[in-house]
Amino acid sequence: MKIISLLCVQFFCVYCLHAQNGIDNSTYNPHQLFTQSFNPPAGNAYRSAKGVPGPSYWQNNSSYVIHAALSEKDTSIIGDVLITYTNNSPDQLDYLWLQLDQNVFETSSRSVAATRYPGDYFGVLGKINGGYKIKEVTITQSGKTYTTKPIITDTRMQLRLNSPLQPKGGQVSVKINFGFSIPLDGAGRFGRQYTKDGVIYQIAQWYPRMCVYDDVEGWNTLPYMGFGEFYCDYGDYDYYITAPAEMIIYGSGDLQNAADVLTAEEIKRLALASNSDKTVTIIGADEVGKAAMRPASKGTLTWHFKMKNTRDVAFAGGKGMIWDAAKINLPSGRKALAMSCYPVESMGDTAWSRSTEYLKASIEIYSKNFFEYPWNVAVSNAGITGGMEYPGIIFNSYKETKASLWFLISHEIGHNWYPMIVGSNERRYMWQDEGFNTYINYIANDIFNKGEYQTDPHYFEKGFFGSRDYEQFMQYKDPLMTVSDAMDEEQHYQYYGKTAYGLNLLRTVVVGKDRFDYAFRKYTEAWAFKHPTPYDFFHCINNATGEDLNWFWKEWFFTTWKLDQAVTAVTYVDNDPTKGALIRIDNKGKMIMPVIMKIIQSNGKTETIQLPVEIWQRGDSWVYKYPSSNKIDKVVLDPENVLPDVDRKNNELINK
Repeated sequence: MKIISLLCVQFFCVYCLHAQNGIDNSTYNPHQLFTQSFNPPAGNAYRSAKGVPGPSYWQNNSSYVIHAALSEKDTSIIGDVLITYTNNSPDQLDYLWLQLDQNVFETSSRSVAATRYPGDYFGVLGKINGGYKIKEVTITQSGKTYTTKPIITDTRMQLRLNSPLQPKGGQVSVKINFGFSIPLDGAGRFGRQYTKDGVIYQIAQWYPRMCVYDDVEGWNTLPYMGFGEFYCDYGDYDYYITAPAEMIIYGSGDLQNAADVLTAEEIKRLALASNSDKTVTIIGADEVGKAAMRPASKGTLTWHFKMKNTRDVAFAGGKGMIWDAAKINLPSGRKALAMSCYPVESMGDTAWSRSTEYLKASIEIYSKNFFEYPWNVAVSNAGITGGMEYPGIIFNSYKETKASLWFLISHEIGHNWYPMIVGSNERRYMWQDEGFNTYINYIANDIFNKGEYQTDPHYFEKGFFGSRDYEQFMQYKDPLMTVSDAMDEEQHYQYYGKTAYGLNLLRTVVVGKDRFDYAFRKYTEAWAFKHPTPYDFFHCINNATGEDLNWFWKEWFFTTWKLDQAVTAVTYVDNDPTKGALIRIDNKGKMIMPVIMKIIQSNGKTETIQLPVEIWQRGDSWVYKYPSSNKIDKVVLDPENVLPDVDRKNNELINK
């Protein structure tokens, strides 16, 4: 989701009420229940000790054929989905679990029950006719088809099989007829935006999806509550969207029937865009809503899309959007297409008229530095959603401009790497996608257009990772390994910032850019289209960098410890500065980090040295012998303010 710079005032009030009621004085500690402990597992045949898939690694496959219709009359989606599920696990499966995300909007949902008074952060309260209407479920297994009664529990649905699904390749087909009303604002992830040229529909989480069955948890059935996003199988998608003929549908994947749903002129312009590094207009502001831009003006048209090896699909649609596109150049020489669609209210050189430029540049940067974008099309759509990502398509606020729009597009399409390509479990570990993605966003920001937005005060002051916001990152009360939905609403942005800051510290202070960049890319390559756990990441970085970083993983992700380094004394060997200075450094907090120390001698000689974290292995104090030639005038710890030191008053010693 989008990074939001200001927190909701109502949640601050809720927190104060929470404290005033005495709850903070309770002996109850949610971290004892909802935070993983640091206990790196040994490698096995499924997950190697070096942090890559083992020789027996497996994952199940879920492929979908979907037919759905979008009705403007009652703002609904109705359709059916045929799921072909392949059990590649070594286990026999007696039942299946599916995700029913739309049920978060039912008045009886766990999300509604767990919404703290008086807030409604995800907009789940007060919905009318929310949730799925599941009409029929049929299963085809071993050549036999039968109807089954689903067991629906909140946002999960269990299907009990007549006979077990066999391991190592057993296959079953599930057909579900479904429907739901499209919320105005779908918990900040999809919905309807009303513009002067009609409604823009952003449609996601729109069909029943398989839960993941893996070697770590078995069936992953955590309910969808709002914060924790998604964990999905990979498979192939073949889907059909029937919509009013005046409407254009923009979907994940490749459009299969352009000749049926587009005009000859639109197809011609798309061909020009596919060979152009400059943005090409497909539908201009003066053409929006014109009958000449549609092959039919009445009735409905059916749009057919396909997308291979993906974990999800989504789509947007409307009658009145500007549409433009440009070529994406990928490292292998392959080309893809970046497209944007937005209302005329959003056009402008400091606004959405640059969306395709931003989208194209982001994909090219991420492809070069991390992993090549695997699909053929990417879409940036403007609408009601503040910022949300799906494979091949992103939903962004139609109001954003300038640096905020660049960062929003860069962030949301960055999610196509984490977690769309590297398929981590967002429902449990938000930092493993939001934090990784924020980290690569800042790398992209340094590169884009020679750093156009690098110093923008809204997001991009150069010290973001250290000198400006480190204090904010280090004041959070929940560890990063807190289960996503258990994270305090006011502080969940640490999943973004604290994670990105930590990775940048590894890159620039602890490990070094070359080794860390190599390791991070190796992790991405190893787990592309697979399901890594946090421990796979920890193992992979340890091995590829050649560093035992378990001390860092423990303190940064599993605790809320603080760093407080202090320089406390300077003396000399035999009281003679020419024989060497003895500089004492204390570690006053529970967190440890390398020591960066600037030493200024009275003769003007200045030197900055770095001491490794191993100096803290034997205690909380260290004496460093510096080969001085003159009296030491000043010692400054962390002179560039890159470390998260919470008390900088003791970082400097002036030796009188």
